[in-house]
Amino acid sequence: MQTTVPAPPKASCSDRGIPGDLSSAKRKFADSLNEFKFRCIGDAETDDEICIAKSLQEFATVLRNLEDERMRMIENAGEVLITPLEKFRKEQIGAAKDAKKKYDKETEKYCGVLEKHLNLSSKKKESQLQEADSQVDLVRQHFYEVSLEYVFKVQEVQERKMFEFVEPLLAFLQGLFTFYHHGYELAKDFSDFKTELTISIQNTRNRFEGTRSEVESLMRKMKENPEEHRNISPFTMEGYLYVQEKRHFGTSWVKHYCTYQRESKRITMVPFDQKSGGKGGEDEAVTLKSCIRRKTDSIEKRFCFDVEAVDRPGVITMQALSEEDRKLWMEAMDGREPVRRDTAQLDNIGFSIIRKCINAVETRGINEQGLYRIVGVNSRVQKLLSILMDPKTASETETDICAEWEIKTITSALKTYLRMLPGPLMMYQFQRSFIKAAKLENQESRISEIHNLVHRLPEKNRQMLQMLMNHLANVANNHKQNLMTVANLGVVFGPTLLRPQEETVAAIMDIKFQNIVVEILIENHEKIFNTVPETLPPNSQLLLLSHKKNTDSKPPSCSERPLTLFHTAQANENQETRNSIINSSLESVISSNVNSFLHSNSTLRPSLNSSDPDLEVIKPSRPNSCSATSGAQSSHQYQCMHQFMIFDVFLHIWCEAVMHSCLSSIPSSYRLGIRM
Repeated sequence: MQTTVPAPPKASCSDRGIPGDLSSAKRKFADSLNEFKFRCIGDAETDDEICIAKSLQEFATVLRNLEDERMRMIENAGEVLITPLEKFRKEQIGAAKDAKKKYDKETEKYCGVLEKHLNLSSKKKESQLQEADSQVDLVRQHFYEVSLEYVFKVQEVQERKMFEFVEPLLAFLQGLFTFYHHGYELAKDFSDFKTELTISIQNTRNRFEGTRSEVESLMRKMKENPEEHRNISPFTMEGYLYVQEKRHFGTSWVKHYCTYQRESKRITMVPFDQKSGGKGGEDEAVTLKSCIRRKTDSIEKRFCFDVEAVDRPGVITMQALSEEDRKLWMEAMDGREPVRRDTAQLDNIGFSIIRKCINAVETRGINEQGLYRIVGVNSRVQKLLSILMDPKTASETETDICAEWEIKTITSALKTYLRMLPGPLMMYQFQRSFIKAAKLENQESRISEIHNLVHRLPEKNRQMLQMLMNHLANVANNHKQNLMTVANLGVVFGPTLLRPQEETVAAIMDIKFQNIVVEILIENHEKIFNTVPETLPPNSQLLLLSHKKNTDSKPPSCSERPLTLFHTAQANENQETRNSIINSSLESVISSNVNSFLHSNSTLRPSLNSSDPDLEVIKPSRPNSCSATSGAQSSHQYQCMHQFMIFDVFLHIWCEAVMHSCLSSIPSSYRLGIRM
C-alpha cells in the first residue's frame, strides 16, 4: 500500500532569494521611471507632451502595485501551502513509517518464535509443550495487534491525503488567482489612460516628422546663407570677439562674447571660452565713442578694429572672426539696416484672390482627399498667382479663372499668397501673444485670450482671417470625405498664419502651439469673429482726454488738444443708431474742445468746415460698427515716430494710425476715446 505523497516544493523555500532579487530589480526600475523627467524643448509643453511625461509615473505606479501583490502572494504561499504540507509529512506520514518499522520488527520476532516452536520434539514433556504453545500464542496475539495498528495507520494516511494535501494546493491557487485578478483590474483601470497616451504618442510623432523637416530645411538655409538667419535680439550686434589685453610681459588675446546696442551705444564684453568650460571673468560694459578699422600693416592679427570708449581710457583692440564679421560689426556701429519689401497686400485684389480660391475649393473640391495638405506643382502655382494678381484679370469671375486649375494648385496658391504678405496674417507683433495664449492650461482661458487678441488685429487682417476660418471650418465639417480634420488643418495653416519673424529652432518648437491656435480659431470661429470679447484688449479700451476742471481762456495745452474726427455721412446712411458708451460730461468736453479749435482757426480748410453737411464729429462707438471711411485729423503739429502736421489725416485709429501710408504712433495725450 503506497503511503508516500509528492514532496512539498522545497525549492520555493530554499530559493526565495531569486524572487526577492526579481522584486528588488522591478522596484528599482519603477523608481527610475518615477524619477525620470523629460527635458522641455521650448518654454512650454503641449497637452500631449504633458500626458507622455506623466505616463512614466503611471507606469511606475502599476509596476509597484503588481509587485506588492506578487510579494503578498509569495509570502502567503509559506503559510497556506508549505507549512500545512510540512506538518502533514511530519505527523501523518512519519507516524505511518514508525508503524511500519514496528510491524516489521514484530513480524520478524513472530516468525522466529514460530519456527523455533515448530522445531520442538514431540518427545518432550507435555508441560513443556503446553508452555511453548502458550508462548507462541502470546507472540501471535501481539503480532496481530501491531499488524492492525499498522493497517489502520496506512488507511488513515491514505484518507487524510484527500483533504490535507489537496486543500493547501487549492488555497495556493486561490492566492495565485487573486494576484492575476488584481493585475486584470489594474489593466482595466489603465485602459483609458492607455488610449489617451496612444493618441498623444501618435500626435507627438506626427509633429516630430513635421518639425524634423522644418529643422532640416532651416539647416540647409543657414548653410546656404547664414547671414540671413542671424538671431533677432535687443542688441544691434552680438557675437564672439577676441579682445587684446595688456599683461606684465606683453599682451594676450582673450575670447569674449560681446553685444552692442546702437541706441545706448553700450558695448558689453563677457570673457567666455568654450575650451576652458565657459565664463572666465567679470563682465565689462563701456560706452562707444568711436570705432576705427585697424590697418593691416599696423598689427600682425587679421580682422582687427579699434574701439574708443567714453568711460574708459585708451583704445580697445578687437579681432573679429572673419572679414565679413568685421564688416557687420562696423556697419552695426554705423547703424545701417536692410529694407525688405513684398508685393502681396491685403487690398481689394488680395481679398479677391482669397475669395476666388475659397469659392473654387468649396464649389468643386471640398471633398477632395488631402485638401490643403497635398501641394501643387510650383510652376503652375506661380502661374496661377500671376494671373490672379494681375489687375487686368482680377475682376473676372471665379469660374473663369479657376475652372481649368487643379484643386491642389488652387489651395497651394492660397497658402502661397498668405506667405507672400509683408507679415503673417496674424501679425508679428501678436505672434508671441498667440503662442502664450495657446500655452495656457485651461481651454476656456485659451479661447478667451485668443478671442481678445483677434479683436486687436487690424480690420483687414481680421476680415481676411474670418473669411479663411469660416472656409476651414467648412472643410473640417467634411473631414470624413477629405480626411482633413481640425488638427490636420492646424498643422497646415499654423506656420503660415503665425510664422515667426525669424527662423530658429526655438521658433520651430513653437509650431505645435501655432497649430493649436489655428485649431481653436476653426472650432470657435463663430464666437471669436461674431461676438465682441467680454474683456476688451487693453488697446481697445476707452481712452479719456486729459482736461482740467477750471478751463481758462488760454488755449489748451499740448496734452489737452484733441484730434478732430470726421467721416462722410453717406457711408453711414444705412448704419444703425450707435450706442453711446461715454457719459454726457465727456461728450461735452470733446465737443467744446473741437468747436473751440474750429472757430479759432481762420485758415481751416473749407472741406473740413463744421457747417459742411457731409461732415460730422464722430462720437465714440463700438469697434464692430466702424465705418470704412472713419478716421481722425490732427489739429496740431507733433513730432513722434513719424512727424505729422496740422490737418494731416489718420486712418484705422487704434493706438497707432496710418498717415500718408505710414504707420504712425499717436501719443497718449493725443488719443481720443474711441470704440468704433
